[in-house]
Amino acid sequence: MKLSARNIFPGKVVAVTKGSTTAHVKVELASGLTVTSSITNEAVDELALRVGDSVSAVIKSSDVMIGK
Repeated sequence: MKLSARNIFPGKVVAVTKGSTTAHVKVELASGLTVTSSITNEAVDELALRVGDSVSAVIKSSDVMIGK
């Protein structure tokens, strides 16, 4: 798979929580940090995402905000 995004982080799925239409997928990165993605339930099913799966978190954003 080729992507234009440059922020690709390998990790493992540690939680999948489905809602009525959207799921939250929590991924533990190699560095021990976690990121959470909101994706459709359909995407979770199509990817057959399960806790323990090795995945890549692909982050593409035009803005990064920092608050203090």
